[in-house]
Amino acid sequence: MERIVYLDNAATAPLLPAALSAMREALEREYGNPSSRYPLGTRTAGLIRTARADVAALLGCAPDEIFFTSGGTEGDNHALLGAAEALGRRGRHIVTTAVEHAAVLETAKYLESKGFQVTYLKPDRRGEIALSALEEALRPDTILVSMMLVNNELGTVFPVAEAAELLRKSGSGALLHTDAVQAVGKTAFTIASLGADLVTVSAHKLGGPKGAGALFVRRGVRIPPLLHGGGQENGMRSGTEATHQILGLAAACRVWNTEGGVFRARLADLNAYARETLSNALPELVFLADGGAGHILPLSLPGYKSEVLVRFLGDRGVCVSAGSACHRGRASHVYAALGLSRPVRDGAFRVSFSPANTKADIDALRDGLLSAKSTLLQSM
Repeated sequence: MERIVYLDNAATAPLLPAALSAMREALEREYGNPSSRYPLGTRTAGLIRTARADVAALLGCAPDEIFFTSGGTEGDNHALLGAAEALGRRGRHIVTTAVEHAAVLETAKYLESKGFQVTYLKPDRRGEIALSALEEALRPDTILVSMMLVNNELGTVFPVAEAAELLRKSGSGALLHTDAVQAVGKTAFTIASLGADLVTVSAHKLGGPKGAGALFVRRGVRIPPLLHGGGQENGMRSGTEATHQILGLAAACRVWNTEGGVFRARLADLNAYARETLSNALPELVFLADGGAGHILPLSLPGYKSEVLVRFLGDRGVCVSAGSACHRGRASHVYAALGLSRPVRDGAFRVSFSPANTKADIDALRDGLLSAKSTLLQSM
């Protein structure tokens, strides 16, 4: 079987052995309903309490500020819809960026259909969001600012901590939400250093399972539940807890909490090696952002169509993407927002690393791109 060179870890990361082990144990032995009062159920409830503490330890917050979700999309929806419902009588204005994940942008559009006004901050050519743009956008009726911590297609780190300080100094009563799906573990931050009120986490970007995540809600912040029912998650998310997925998320968080410094150094080294190796081999290659989060490297090979490049490389066992997996073949709104020339935009693609990647993987990508350049016809 041909070796797979997996360089699309921002879309989803391979399951960590510790997460797989925790999930298997839960599925085989710890299958009790956590709400049940007999020992099998109470033991499962105890495991979930421990899992909550493990996630909180990675983020640097209190366990009772963590609420388990089905993933990043639910967390983003809950944050935006909850803030809008909780504060909608005080104001109807929301600020976000034009390059957020679809889970934020589509929810913002939905809120617009319900009478809210949304300001979309545009990035500069390198994908940076200026704090001054946020300052100009704030209004007395602004109730929420939603700004992702690491952009999922560029790797750019946005000024979330500075935004929190701006809101505090301006006296704004707006809540601050950040989609930290691509940042957790990959960048060194804590909830205290961010100052955000609501933070979204997804398990499968960390080497945990798909279908699991968490929403941090700062103590004192009150938002209504997204799901109603039996009152699980302290009333914030009804439904029987997905024990095996929660324990898989917690196991991944424990790994990153222990090895995060080593992992981040490895990712930065891979990023630097890729930049040097690829630019030496293909001088015409364009780097679309200056870096920030080490695991994401956005590139363009002008004159070639990204979707053709992705298929060509995939046929040779090298997995990269033409942008976020959530686009499902549609043009990237992130690359469009940068104001790139047509050839650069058409040739844009994303490489993303995990700590399991090696420099040999990058060499395989280089060889694949050189083969594509010599094989494929340039687009007009």
